[in-house]
Amino acid sequence: MATERMIARERKRMLLVKRAYEKREKLKDIIKSPYVSYEEKVLAVTKLNKSPRDESSVRVRRRCRICGRSRGVYRTFGLCRIHLREAFVRGDVPGLLKASW
Repeated sequence: MATERMIARERKRMLLVKRAYEKREKLKDIIKSPYVSYEEKVLAVTKLNKSPRDESSVRVRRRCRICGRSRGVYRTFGLCRIHLREAFVRGDVPGLLKASW
């Protein structure tokens, strides 16, 4: 189980990513645009590099909604493999059954 501080850190990162999304996308568009001058692109790159690391969406890690586990989390359900299996056994997930052979 993840500690509370790890979960809080992830929440903080998600909030920072949401706040800075539009600003970062504008800078990325300037960098990718073939119609913008080289000097403007350099300015956009330096602004993007100076922004905090945690504003980048790559740094957000998917965690289980129940326990906060970071490994083996299924994107569709938002649960780790352990809690997903328990949900299968209880019948909480329609259409899915625990395999037995």
